[in-house]
Amino acid sequence: MQREKETIVLGQEKSQIEKETNGKRGKLSLQVHYWLMVLPGFVWIFLFSVVPMVGIIMAFEDFSPSRGWFGSEWVGLENFEYLWRLSDARRVLKNTLIIAGGKLFLNLVIPIVFAILLNEVVNLRFKKAVQTIVYLPHFISWVILANIMSNIFGYQGVVNAVLGMFGTEPVVFMGEPDIFRQLLIGTDVWKEFGYGAVIYLAALTSIDPNLYEAASIDGAGRWKLIRYITLPSLIPTVVLMGTLSLGSILNGGFDQVFNMYNASVYSTADIIDTWVYRIGLVNVQYSLASCAGLLKSVVSLVLISVSYLLAHKFADYRIF
Repeated sequence: MQREKETIVLGQEKSQIEKETNGKRGKLSLQVHYWLMVLPGFVWIFLFSVVPMVGIIMAFEDFSPSRGWFGSEWVGLENFEYLWRLSDARRVLKNTLIIAGGKLFLNLVIPIVFAILLNEVVNLRFKKAVQTIVYLPHFISWVILANIMSNIFGYQGVVNAVLGMFGTEPVVFMGEPDIFRQLLIGTDVWKEFGYGAVIYLAALTSIDPNLYEAASIDGAGRWKLIRYITLPSLIPTVVLMGTLSLGSILNGGFDQVFNMYNASVYSTADIIDTWVYRIGLVNVQYSLASCAGLLKSVVSLVLISVSYLLAHKFADYRIF
């Protein structure tokens, strides 16, 4: 009798294991087409992001194209020491932090304000039309937008033509260092705030309408509804977006700056990416450019890791 019970139990355990195994195989077979779909993306990342990382060794060499990666003289940390002594390196770091910091702050604040104001619009057609119009610039390349901005803010552009109608002397927006930095930040915010507002508009739709009804019954007006219900409800989303933005604090926007700047505004508009491009490809100082790029990548990796930890702590955001 005891042996029969043990046999039954063993049979049940065996069948359970077989079911679990077959279930796992079934799930894997169902997911095969998903893996095949993302396979080109993995191949692309491997070829253009992983394989080129071999070039990191140029940062530790006196690199010569004729001798190649493995034939150039090894100099260790000399390139890093030389980079630290360069005044240009400190200048471009300062410019990058100012430009990127201004962009991150305004691209966080202005989309929130715009989303709240647009959410208060009652006319649904007008609301959708405005939302569509303001996020369209996000999809336009900076190659095109830089040309548009030159026609608007150039010496003979639209803005100076209007100023001339009032007897004001033309302003060199594209060649004045202090003005140009503000122009970079302002045009980037104009391009991105509509698209960024989509996230906050989605967050606003998740707020319980009963909260607004209860507050209205208690006599709360529009501004009090925004202050005591809308803004507190948006705080988790704002914290999440703010912390995730920390990782891009060293990205001043190469596409925008490269297509808009000129030699007269290097003092305030030259960022790490454009400086690395000029030093590496124009001046053929490959080792120094690789050194600067490697430092930026390491710092960005640290900031991204910290931002995700903060996002998990304050907004319960997780990748895995």
